[in-house]
Amino acid sequence: MVRLRTLLAATFVAVLACIAGPANAKTLRAVMHSDIKILDPIWTTANIVRNHGYMVWDTLFAMDEKLQVQPQMVDRWELSPDRLIYTFTLRDKLKWHDGQPVTSADCIASLKRWGAKDFMGQKLMSFVDRMEVLDDKTFRLILKEPYGLVLDSLAKPGSSVPFMMPKRIAETDPGTQIKEIVGSGPFIFKKDEWKPGEKIVYVRNPDYVPRAEPPSGLAGGKIAKVDRVEWLAIPDHMTAVNALLAGEIDYIEAPPHDLLPLLKADRNVAVKVYNTIGAQYVFRWNWLQPPFDNPKIRRAALYALNPKDFLEGVVGDPAYYRLCKAMFVCGTPLETDAGMSGLLESNFSKSKALLKEAGYDGARSCCCIRPTSMCSPMPDRSPGRCWKRAALRWRLCRSTSRQSCRAACARQRRPMAAGAAS
Repeated sequence: MVRLRTLLAATFVAVLACIAGPANAKTLRAVMHSDIKILDPIWTTANIVRNHGYMVWDTLFAMDEKLQVQPQMVDRWELSPDRLIYTFTLRDKLKWHDGQPVTSADCIASLKRWGAKDFMGQKLMSFVDRMEVLDDKTFRLILKEPYGLVLDSLAKPGSSVPFMMPKRIAETDPGTQIKEIVGSGPFIFKKDEWKPGEKIVYVRNPDYVPRAEPPSGLAGGKIAKVDRVEWLAIPDHMTAVNALLAGEIDYIEAPPHDLLPLLKADRNVAVKVYNTIGAQYVFRWNWLQPPFDNPKIRRAALYALNPKDFLEGVVGDPAYYRLCKAMFVCGTPLETDAGMSGLLESNFSKSKALLKEAGYDGARSCCCIRPTSMCSPMPDRSPGRCWKRAALRWRLCRSTSRQSCRAACARQRRPMAAGAAS
């Protein structure tokens, strides 16, 4: 029997709980897009920590594949006619990995800690008057005034996610990382087998009770079909691909696009894109530093850029990218390209006219790229070519953190004027 190995070009980690392993095996060996160094899910916005969070913890609500909010740990909920009181009732048989039942007090403590750290949580908490325990499974969230994003906040899929933790852990100061990794999710973190830089191990939670609905996005029933999941740290892409082809691992989360033809040529490898919305590249101006403190220069840069050239250089295969001018991502409920007409089309004459109107003096600026992003960062420097044709001068720096980006730009005696990430 030929064993099918699965490779994902892009995915949510929730898929791990739904992938059937080989018929004669109970361990799924995966190479993720990054090694994991931090275990507290509200202490960093790194995607790998968010993914770790979905393995171990669970959420009150979750987004389905259509980005609609669905209950997850919550069985039912009610909103008062004045839209000020949300009443949540938890599902039956929810347990922490230490065997204790999940309670309303746990959820309130978890929301308070998350709400002190996460930006969307902070905004939600600014509308919250108080939270009250009604019984072990029921609690209330009482608002000062109506707020339309309560459920969206509780279901947010991006970092930092409002994961529920036991009260004793959730009462850890938000400025201090948690010491215990105890959740109620489909997998249990094996601290005794965690070797940073080598592997992190999860085992199936035998007490996890999935929802009855079929899995959809991050919502629905999370059915663990393997007993053990190992995330192996293999930073070299070619080494990881060779390991997959040799049957030494089962799964690669984010392979580089230039190696996909090699993988597609092997009939034992399935290349699948589970995250059809995709990842969005973002180019951010530093509004505090010249030249992008001038709105006309920012607009000149937008007129000069051309996403197709950029994506051809970064991705190459049109099957794995699409052109989109929507800030809030094409194919989502918030999609809109309002205000983007004429922009991102390499209109160099318009860009040069705006630079002249802004009094741009030709000073070179510094753009910082962080290579720890999930997608490959601008290997062809296509933004630089576009800006050069528009007479906007810049220099690229690559660094691993915001602080080191500033230092890299400082060594060139230029302010950090922009940054890019995915």
